Amino acid sequence: MPSLMDKLARKYLMRRGFSVSQIPADEGDYALYRYESRGVFDYGRYKTIQEAGNKRKIGKVWADEVTIELICDRLRKSSATVRSGLCHGSRNGAEVRWFEKHLAADVVGTDISETASDHGLVQWDFHERREEWVGRFDFVYTNSHDHAYDPKKAFQTWVEQLAPGGRLIIEHSMAHSPSGVNELDPFGVDPRILPYVLLEFGEGRFAVTDMIRPPHKKAGTSIWVFFLTKV
Repeated sequence: MPSLMDKLARKYLMRRGFSVSQIPADEGDYALYRYESRGVFDYGRYKTIQEAGNKRKIGKVWADEVTIELICDRLRKSSATVRSGLCHGSRNGAEVRWFEKHLAADVVGTDISETASDHGLVQWDFHERREEWVGRFDFVYTNSHDHAYDPKKAFQTWVEQLAPGGRLIIEHSMAHSPSGVNELDPFGVDPRILPYVLLEFGEGRFAVTDMIRPPHKKAGTSIWVFFLTKV
C-alpha cells in the first residue's frame, strides 16, 4: 500500500497535470488492481469495497452540470433524436437528473450499492449483461470506469447497450490515471493513451470517434470526454 507521503506527492503532481504511474508489466498500457485471494478472483471482496466506498462518498459527485450540458450539446448536434440514456456508477443520481434536464430524455441510472434504490437508481453491477438493456439506449455515460475490475468486459457490455447510432460517453481525467489506482478505483489509464486502449478492447467493434476538452478543471485536473461508437 502507498505511504501517506506517496499519496500526498501523487496528489500534488496530479493537480499540476502530471501522472506518476506504476503500471503492472502484464497490463502494458494501463494499471489494474486485482482482487485476488490465493490467485483466484474474489468478487465478494470487490463488491464489499465498492459498496463501502459508495456509502462513504454518497454526498460527493464527480460529475458536474457544466460538463453534462456540453455533452448534451454535442449529442444534440450529432443526432436527430436522443430519447433515452443510461448512466453507470451514478452513486446519488446527480448526472441522471442533469441529463434529463438538458435532453428531456428518459435516463436510467445504476450503481452496485444497495443504496441505489434510495436515489431512484437500479442496483446493478455494470460489468454484467442485462437483456432488456441490449440495443436500447441512445447514449450510455459513465465517469466510473475506474471502478471496473474487468474494464474490457465493462466497455463491451456498455457498447452492447447502445441503440443503432448510439454513443458511449466516457468522462476521464488525470484522476483516472494509473497513479490513482487502489482498492476502490482498480482501473487506471492515462487519458492520452485511453483511445488506443479502447481500440484494443473493442476488437474492431467500437472505437473513439469524437472528443471534448471542457475549458474548466476539476480538483485542479483537466477533463477529457470521449465518445465511442460501433464501427
